[in-house]
Amino acid sequence: MEVRNDSLNGFVLLGFSEMPHLHLHLFSVFLVAYIICVLGNASIFMLIISQSQLQTPMYLLMGNLALVDVGFTSATIPRAVYGLLSGDTFISFHDCFAQLFFFLAFGNMDSFMLAIMAFDRYSAVCYPLSYLKIMSRKTRVCLVASSCVVVSLHSTLYVVMNSTRSHCRWVIPHFFCDLPVVMLLSCSALSPNEQMGVLLECAVIILGPVLFILVSYILIIRAVMKLQTSKGRWRTFSTCSSHLTMVVIFYSTVIFMYFRPSSIYSPTYDRAISVVYCLFIPMLNPFIYSLRNKLVKSAVKKVLLRGSN
Repeated sequence: MEVRNDSLNGFVLLGFSEMPHLHLHLFSVFLVAYIICVLGNASIFMLIISQSQLQTPMYLLMGNLALVDVGFTSATIPRAVYGLLSGDTFISFHDCFAQLFFFLAFGNMDSFMLAIMAFDRYSAVCYPLSYLKIMSRKTRVCLVASSCVVVSLHSTLYVVMNSTRSHCRWVIPHFFCDLPVVMLLSCSALSPNEQMGVLLECAVIILGPVLFILVSYILIIRAVMKLQTSKGRWRTFSTCSSHLTMVVIFYSTVIFMYFRPSSIYSPTYDRAISVVYCLFIPMLNPFIYSLRNKLVKSAVKKVLLRGSN
């Protein structure tokens, strides 16, 4: 029997309730990984703004991505950690939709930042002499600010659409308020017009950055292949390696999560993939950029040597 949750003023997050014997272990893993993620990304951001050799468009965008990753992880993991420790599975109506807003906003902003960074790499490889003019401070501010506006409007649309509908279910088989599971709480399905609007809007927000990145790298590869020496090709393409690594990891998990047949739907599968892209990918970003980038490694060594003196 379905019961309306209007009087409950909230929902129940099942989270990892079927694994109570693992709660303490999961709490420890989540907490340590979250601390590493926040400290790692915050360190990358502070390093970039404090070191003059990193005051270039590519690294400044990398700093913005680090801040977005902190926000993305913080939208879901602290509440999950609290639930694992306290056993409190209730989340209020307002907290749930606030979490949904920030999760969508930071998640899509991550995607837009990767697209902006692809444009940065395209400008650097294909127009090296005009690179600094193309990626001026004004250009970067406009790109980041317009992306913030777009993802905020996108998040607001889905929060309003789902929060104003009647809800007949109050149990969320997840550890946070993700969009697909929140939409299933509604008493009624979307109308054909609403479904069409959702599909068109999602196509622009989700597929837009993907296609932009794909086209950028096609043009980059074409430009690299025109270089005369293999050493020149490798050196040029290596400047894109960190960004390309993050693009592959980020979008592969998103595809596994949201673009799969409904026949293989599983709450356990969803939670496992969600942990990967909500926590472990943002945690890995600083390590991938620092370990694969000579200038970042040089700046880290410089700071450490200064601190030891």
